[in-house]
Order: sequence, then structure tokens, then C-alpha cells
Amino acid sequence: MVKHIIVWNLKDELSDADKAAVKKGIKEGLEGLKGKIPGLLDIAVYIDGLDSSTGDLLLDSSFESEEALKNYAVHPDHVDVANNKVRPYTKTRSAYDYII
Repeated sequence: MVKHIIVWNLKDELSDADKAAVKKGIKEGLEGLKGKIPGLLDIAVYIDGLDSSTGDLLLDSSFESEEALKNYAVHPDHVDVANNKVRPYTKTRSAYDYII
């Protein structure tokens, strides 16, 4: 199994209300991919981090294999969410992928 973890920071120019709406949209969009992409075992987006967090939201996902993760990256449903709900609003992205 492969874990795929991402931490994003949202753009500074977003208001607090905008950030809350963007986080909700990202969570709904990415979690909505479960059952739609072959090899995607589990996906969760956390949007209510503690004040000690240095990121605005976190993706925690699991895949059957490294190949399944690669296929997820280019799957049209994932690309749609990334292009419309994530990339326009994020300034930084840190990813960590590993085999468990």
C-alpha cells in the first residue's frame, strides 16, 4: 500500500471567509473521488488544524500501489478537482509519498 500525504497553504489574499469556503470545496471535491478512481483505497482532507499547524489543510490518502497513485494523478476526475478547487487557491504544496 502507498500513502500520499499533502499539506497546502492557501493564498494570502484570501479572506478568512474565502479560506473557509475554499477548504470546504477542496475537502468535498477530493473526498468525492472515493469509489471513482481505481486503486484509491481511502482519502480524507483535514481542514481544522490546530493553531500550531503551519499548513492550512492536509490530504491523507491511500492507494493499492505506486502505479495506482500515478494513475490517480492523471485521472480526469482528479485533474478536474485539482484544476478547479485546489490550484487556483493554493500558494504552496508539500507532498510525501511512502510505501507501508
